[in-house]
Amino acid sequence: MKRTSSACASRTALLIALVVCALAGASSGQANVQGQWSTLTTPMPINPVHVALLYSGKVLIVSGSGNVAGNTNYQAAIWDPQTNTITTQPVTWDMFCNGMVVLPDGRPFINGGTLQYDPFHGELKSAVFDPATNTFTNVQNMAHGRWYPTVTTLGDGRVMTFSGLDENGNTNTSVEIYSVNSGWSAQFSASWTPPLFPRMHVLPSGKVFYSGATTTSRIFDPSAHTWTNVATTNYSSTRTYGTSVLLPLTPANNYDPQVIIMGGGNPATATTELIDLGATTPTWNWGPNMSQPRIEMSATILPNGKILATGGSLNDEDTTTASLNADLYDPATNTFSSSGANSFARLYHSVSLLLPDGTVWLAGGNPQRGTYEQNMEIYQPPYLFTTDSTGVIFATRPSISSSPSSVSYGNSFTVQTPDAANISSVALIRNGAATHAFDMDQRFVGLSFTLGTGALTVTAPPNGNIAPPGYYMLFLVNSSGVPSVAKFVQLVPQPDFAVSATPSSQNVPQGNSTSYTVNVASSGGFAGTVGLSVSGLPQGATATFNPTSITTSGSSMLSVSTLNSTPAGSYPLTITATSGSLTHTATVTLVVNGGGSFSVSAVPTSQTVSRGSSTQFAVTISAQGGFSGTVNLNVSGLPTRTSSNFNPKSVVGSGTSTLKISPNPQAPVGTYTLTIKGTSGSLVQSAIVTLIIK
Repeated sequence: MKRTSSACASRTALLIALVVCALAGASSGQANVQGQWSTLTTPMPINPVHVALLYSGKVLIVSGSGNVAGNTNYQAAIWDPQTNTITTQPVTWDMFCNGMVVLPDGRPFINGGTLQYDPFHGELKSAVFDPATNTFTNVQNMAHGRWYPTVTTLGDGRVMTFSGLDENGNTNTSVEIYSVNSGWSAQFSASWTPPLFPRMHVLPSGKVFYSGATTTSRIFDPSAHTWTNVATTNYSSTRTYGTSVLLPLTPANNYDPQVIIMGGGNPATATTELIDLGATTPTWNWGPNMSQPRIEMSATILPNGKILATGGSLNDEDTTTASLNADLYDPATNTFSSSGANSFARLYHSVSLLLPDGTVWLAGGNPQRGTYEQNMEIYQPPYLFTTDSTGVIFATRPSISSSPSSVSYGNSFTVQTPDAANISSVALIRNGAATHAFDMDQRFVGLSFTLGTGALTVTAPPNGNIAPPGYYMLFLVNSSGVPSVAKFVQLVPQPDFAVSATPSSQNVPQGNSTSYTVNVASSGGFAGTVGLSVSGLPQGATATFNPTSITTSGSSMLSVSTLNSTPAGSYPLTITATSGSLTHTATVTLVVNGGGSFSVSAVPTSQTVSRGSSTQFAVTISAQGGFSGTVNLNVSGLPTRTSSNFNPKSVVGSGTSTLKISPNPQAPVGTYTLTIKGTSGSLVQSAIVTLIIK
């Protein structure tokens, strides 16, 4: 590079922190082709297991115990790319191996962590980090612990958590959804549970795509709580610690969702596969191979829509087989090209993030406990360079003079730029949140625009399913492919609500009644009145809601009554919730039995108990339609460190049982919704009660 150090520093604030401004020899000569790697002077003081880009341009680093068993000095840190300084701070619980995304208001949300090492048990806690005050605040606990969960931001701004190990070390099979306004939803079950740290992407349909690491891909419907099989990968083994990227969504391709999966396996593969989820029959197809096999790799979307693949190794946690070559994937040509090589092995617990200046930051690597890679690296992509008669020089970048701090979906907004006439593309890239070879927040959304004098008129994404609400980097790219330094823009959540219903299925004998609880959760400041209706009832059945409508958030009881003449069978019921132009649905199943059934009730409906004491509920089984079977009883929804016992454990025909609940002195204080379930063969009935521990 034929520039002085001071000239280099003037190009980007990050370069003041680099060991060198340019590399000598071949690397310098190829910077406009392969980009350039540099090492930062400041060492990383904690193991950077989880990272998230903040709207300030700084990076939150969460380590917790840092993969050191017995370490109770739980740590987090803030890295400032402008000054290359790192400030550490303690945290009050072990956030190691959590799931983290950034909420629509810009606060990182930490979900779960480590309650116990070897074997690992999951933490129930959740917290948010406020970038304005640099402080963590605990929020409502989950129903059960999660270690290695994936958190996914939905189109309405709520976040959904999947999988993980619970507080007893078992797989957490439930799904929970968190709202800033109302906290955690009641946990619910689905027909399938993805593996630990599943690779999940929200689609323009609002559904969620699971792309690995196992071979069968699926789509989850957050409203119906159902999974649908989609396709099977060509790679026949599990892509352990491979990665998955949702390719750029653009108006030009009608926001068609396509996904690439890369690497994974042990020993690792260099293969990639792609799927077009907009196709009539989505199918995984082989993509080009990377230059090296990669387990524990990273993949980072750049402002030009290309994807940088870095790190990993042939054998897991083996630095002698580290993959140091970097590869740049171009979705337009479906090809990889070389991006040179970084200097340090990036294996387990390594991370990467796109920064607002268009560079990529790499940190970490923790193949053995007790040690981790402290050197941080910066990759400057080839779009930051060009050539003239003197050789390789820095490219002239377009600039953004001003842009709005927030925009609403579907609206037009103005971006002031002296380079308006030379801009070829405009894109939003969501602030990243990466851990364990996957970025849970990463997303590229192209924007349509028109040229003006010294300005662009840009159209925001049409809805939150295409671009979930929150903070994004706004990039302008000129006709030479050179991006601007980004401005942060917040996509403001639309006022909306979600509807759900529990339980998902109820059995009722002919001539009897049953009920469901319908929940409405607001988001984005929604404060309207939601009317409720139900369709799909069998002949002779009637339904009522109490109350008939809900304002802002709340619940209603849906009661369904059948006649003796109502045909036996299974009926899907669609619950429709409407407020003005907003309509959402939830689906439940009504099973009408012709051979008798039973009901479950419990009194009181709520009990308060102190830790170290016990309380009781009287559970009544009432036979209906000549039912005389054995009903087995169980309860779910109990917090950790709380035991339960039914006496008797089962009832024949009609009868009563006493449910005794005993929280020990360390049980978490809180309010818990318990489901008392009676099962007799295929018949399942339930009752809901509330337990308050103080």
